[in-house]
Amino acid sequence: MTHATDEPLTVTVTGQDWDEIATAVQDRLHDRRGAVPTRERVVVNMGPQHPSTHGVLRLILELEGETVTEARCGIGYLHTGIEKSMEFRTWTQGVTFCTRMDYLSPFFNEATYVLGVERLLDITDDVPEKAQVMRVLLMELNRISSHLVAIATGGMEIGALTVMTMGFRERELVLDLFETITGLRMNHAFLRPGGVAQDLPHGALDDLRTFVALMQKRLPEYAALCNANPIFRRRLDGVGVLDLAGCTALGITGPPLRATGYPWDLRRTQPYSGYETYDFDVITWDTADAYGRFRVRLEEMQQSLRLVSQAVDRLADLVGAPVMVADKKIAWPSQLSVGADGLGNSRDHVRKIMGESMESLIHHFKLVTEGFPVPAGQVYVPVESPRGELGAHLVSDGGKKPFRAHFRDPSFVNLQGTAVMSEGGTISDVIVAIASIDPVMGGVDR
Repeated sequence: MTHATDEPLTVTVTGQDWDEIATAVQDRLHDRRGAVPTRERVVVNMGPQHPSTHGVLRLILELEGETVTEARCGIGYLHTGIEKSMEFRTWTQGVTFCTRMDYLSPFFNEATYVLGVERLLDITDDVPEKAQVMRVLLMELNRISSHLVAIATGGMEIGALTVMTMGFRERELVLDLFETITGLRMNHAFLRPGGVAQDLPHGALDDLRTFVALMQKRLPEYAALCNANPIFRRRLDGVGVLDLAGCTALGITGPPLRATGYPWDLRRTQPYSGYETYDFDVITWDTADAYGRFRVRLEEMQQSLRLVSQAVDRLADLVGAPVMVADKKIAWPSQLSVGADGLGNSRDHVRKIMGESMESLIHHFKLVTEGFPVPAGQVYVPVESPRGELGAHLVSDGGKKPFRAHFRDPSFVNLQGTAVMSEGGTISDVIVAIASIDPVMGGVDR
């Protein structure tokens, strides 16, 4: 709170009614100078630790009453130095780092990175079909789990706790599938340059079919619960409006862009990993608000189920097919399996490597510890993540480690829309606007 001719007056707001705050401030200003304030302004820090700011996002809000006159984002509270750390690890080890950026969609982080490495190596066409199908399968499962979290946390923040419990209930099913296929629920490092870490385990296809059948029954429950709920609709309709011109000016992609009616989806416009061979629809809406983004995510989960079903059918015809490129100078061992102790490689695999020849053992050791060289050059490869365009810009100087790895994360770019969507609205609408773009701060700060 400031006065035109006075020193700044500090006001501590502890949850009182706004009229009480304004009256108290006027009394204090009268006591100091006998003057009446020319403008009432309160600056509020929301976060970085706040249940409604999606992780460690800090919002600096300037308020006049309940109306937001200025909104700014303060970021950097989750900085991990992942991009710099990748410069000191081999190209394959880089997957272990980038999978931790956007921790709600790790497979997309891995995909954009390995697709870039493969393009630098000029082996894009050599990646086995089964590996490409497994990548599509995992990414679409990941899209479902990420959208479930977006809808669940967004519902929680506006008081729809049933939506939250339902969303996390279904997400657990997806994480169980991830654990079955990769051994981990998150931070998988499963997609590798040249393919994937290992083949599908026995029984995985049956588990996937069971999941698809169950989700086809449960997803309509979300629509029935939310779309017909007048309270839910009123909290989202017309809130956080950002039209096509605003999205293109700020570089905003993903559900916020498609909610304006513009069908931009990299799986269709710039296909990768064989997406051009799958049957699915690009979902759009025409309201450009928080409700439209919710509906886009809801319908996209249905399309992801279609893609998962098609991938499962293809994998059923590829039993026993390779999942890693044939070039042994590049191929990270993909026939690994877990031993009875739950750690390391199976004894059968270790016996095979050590029993073939000393040269085979030396090659295995050097490939894992030193990595492989990548021809000099640079590349940018984008993928359509749950939040929009996620791209990896990779630079190689011809060595066995990245010279530079930089990621274009959609959460970072989409946060630019915070001010446009929030200013002029109320404090409660800020929460809805932020939730509707679904930022993940691990991807913002990296």
